[in-house]
Formats: sequence, C-alpha cells, structure tokens
Amino acid sequence: MLNDRSKLTTEQQNINSKQIDRMTTEQIVAVINTEDACVAGAVAKEQKKIASAVDMIVARLRQKGRLFYVGAGTSGRLGVLDASECPPTFGVKPSLVRGIIAGGRRALVRSIEGAEDRPADGIAELKKNEVTATDVVVGIAACGLTPFVHGAMSYAQELGTGTVFITCAPEAIKHIPAQIVINPVVGPEVITGSTRMKAGTATKLVLNTLTTATMIKLGKVYGNLMVDLNASNDKLKDRSLRILSQLTDLSRRESNSLLNRACGELKPAIVMHFRKTDLRIAKKILKQNHDSLRNAIEDIQ
Repeated sequence: MLNDRSKLTTEQQNINSKQIDRMTTEQIVAVINTEDACVAGAVAKEQKKIASAVDMIVARLRQKGRLFYVGAGTSGRLGVLDASECPPTFGVKPSLVRGIIAGGRRALVRSIEGAEDRPADGIAELKKNEVTATDVVVGIAACGLTPFVHGAMSYAQELGTGTVFITCAPEAIKHIPAQIVINPVVGPEVITGSTRMKAGTATKLVLNTLTTATMIKLGKVYGNLMVDLNASNDKLKDRSLRILSQLTDLSRRESNSLLNRACGELKPAIVMHFRKTDLRIAKKILKQNHDSLRNAIEDIQ
C-alpha cells in the first residue's frame, strides 16, 4: 500500500485555487463552482462499472442478501446517509441497506481521530453485522487507502461477498481488494486534500445511482414514481395520495378512502384498484409477481 500519500490525486494542489485566499467572495464562489462542474463528467466515465455494480447488488438482494456501505469520515457519512434514505423512499427494511462508519454513531456528527486507521475494526464491524457471501460490501474511500475500509474489504473477499470500491484516486486502484472499482477522477480539490468537496460530491452521485438503479430493478418504482414509499410524514402521505390519484384517475377523496383500506400501503392500493380486490389478495398478487407493480397490473390496464 502507498505510504507517501502526496502522490495521490486527492492530495495534489489545485493550480486554479492557489491564490484563493486573495480573491473576492464572488471569485471564490466562481472557482468552487467551476471545479464542481467537472464532477458529473468524471462520474459519467464510470457508468459501465456503476451498472455492473448495480447488477451485482440486484442479483444478491434477490437472493436475500444485503448491501453494506463501509467508510470513514465524509465517505462513511455519505454511506450512512444513502442507506438511511432507502426505507422511506423505497419502503425497504432498514436492515437491507446499512451504512458502517469508522468510529460508530458518534462519528456521524463529530470527527473521531484515528478511528479509520485500524483494519481490524473494519473486520470487526462486518463480523458484528454477520456479513455473508450473499451480501455486497461497498467500500468508500476518496483516497482509496483507508485502513478501516481495506480491512473490511479484505475480509469480505475472504467470505466470497460481492465487493465494490469507490475512490477518486487512480493511483490507489492496484492496491484495492474489490471485484469492481468505481473511480471518478475529479482532480485536486479547491482546498488541498479536502475530499468532502469534489470527491464527496462524486461519491454522493455514485451512491445515489447505485441504490436508485437497484431499487428500480427490484420493482420499487413504477414509471418514475416511488410507489413503494413509506408514508411516514405528511409530505410522503400527500405524495402517496397524488401518485394514487394519478395512476387510477380517482379523486383525492376516493384515493384517500382506498389508501385507508390498504392500511396506507400505496402499491397494494394500486393493485386493489386495478384488480378489483381486497388488501390480502392484492398483496398475494404482488408476491406472485415478485413485487413488481407493472407485472401485477399491466395485463388488465
């Protein structure tokens, strides 16, 4: 593994921001914005690898596997964030997609120095979560070298677990123990080494794509509507009603009545409408169609 991190792209000095402390506020904002503009293009170059990772994740989740994100610092927080948004958006159990961060829950809101430096801790976290060969572990490290993440990834490979790694440092690729390495090269940061910036943005884009594409493939989306959402607040309850009205042409009042009969579950409510059945049978139909709303209703629309 690299000992001199000064060779990493993520640690290089950005020539466009060398004099940033002497710039006006508008000039500072312009430099940051210009640098941010390169992020989407860097992620776009990794589309094939991202798609391969999605296919791996989908295949294993269909076998009752789980998806784990493992990271430290900003990378770990982004993994936890993406995992935490899956249950309300796609109606999945919190156990399906999990974020593991070096230093544990406290590290989500406060930097815990040294937490990322122990490979054994990464291994211990996977053991604690009883990771198996059916699961997928996605390591996240902007520099590509974080010991906590490498420990987890090496252990995952020993288990035969699916392994994916996200890094913005091309120099680290040959040292990474993973089947698929996603490497959006965003270049040096505006503030040297501050990978919460472009590298963090690139990571967020990749994570968004991994889970969103996975959930689409698993039937959690109909068209581009989140029909499996968990209506846990007023905003999501309103969205459920609007989606139900849109797909069924029912009035808001009629949609609300149907949703109540479906115990607040949007996807079964839609099946109940098109299949002219009750909640129990609607759920049975969905199960027979592997939870795909399209397959459950398309032949009778």
